[in-house]
Amino acid sequence: MNNRFNINKLFSLDVIASVVVGIIALLIWEIGVRVSGIPYYLLPSPSLVLQTLISDWNELFASLLITLKITVVAFVVAAISGLAIAILFAQSKWIERSFFPYAVILQTMPIVAFVPLIIIWLRDNTFGALVLCAWIVAFFPIVSNTTLGLNTVDSNLSDLFKLYKASRWQTLLYLRLPSALPYFLAGLRISGGLSLIGAVVAEFVAGTGGARSGLAYQILNASYNLQIPRMFAPLLLITMLGVIIFVVLMFVSDFLLRNWHESAISKER
Repeated sequence: MNNRFNINKLFSLDVIASVVVGIIALLIWEIGVRVSGIPYYLLPSPSLVLQTLISDWNELFASLLITLKITVVAFVVAAISGLAIAILFAQSKWIERSFFPYAVILQTMPIVAFVPLIIIWLRDNTFGALVLCAWIVAFFPIVSNTTLGLNTVDSNLSDLFKLYKASRWQTLLYLRLPSALPYFLAGLRISGGLSLIGAVVAEFVAGTGGARSGLAYQILNASYNLQIPRMFAPLLLITMLGVIIFVVLMFVSDFLLRNWHESAISKER
């Protein structure tokens, strides 16, 4: 068993370098605010943002859980539906050519303009409306990447399956899906962040309508009262949540691909 996939990756040189750069940037921000005398209501220092985060933690954490719940549900639905749609597209070029353009249209649709309609249509189910908005943003990378992966199969292996008279479903299960796994996981890494973005955007629109929800509502409420440090604290939580989602999905991808795919094996060298 390959035992090189472990927690030591968290302490690799690349991770340490990124952390050091972040700390230096925060120090420059802190010193710049203090030296220049910029008022906190224009640009708060990182230390003030941290103090606000600690003092208002109970309320912000409750909102964080709401945003996280919307993000996770939308991401899971996007992953399942995206994989299912991609498998459907892979069964026939006619199906893919007929329906793929509509997936593109849904992706390019300005979600900010469309969110109010969704919230109006589902006004009795605010949570469902927010999840739907986040799903619209998140599902396309999974559909696009997985469809590409399902169609990118080694021709020699495909001929071998035909030689042994494998059925369509056997070919899908034992050849096309394993070949598409790296593409699917790449789509997941993209969609994880997009799910969070979609959830926050949807919450902003819901918040302007008076619907209390997650961290976006906290930002709006603080902006109405000109509590600038209180605005930065939820932004910090959103940023941290996005980083955690990406790191978790990256580790899942490396774990699943570590023994056979070049993209993961090369990281171990």
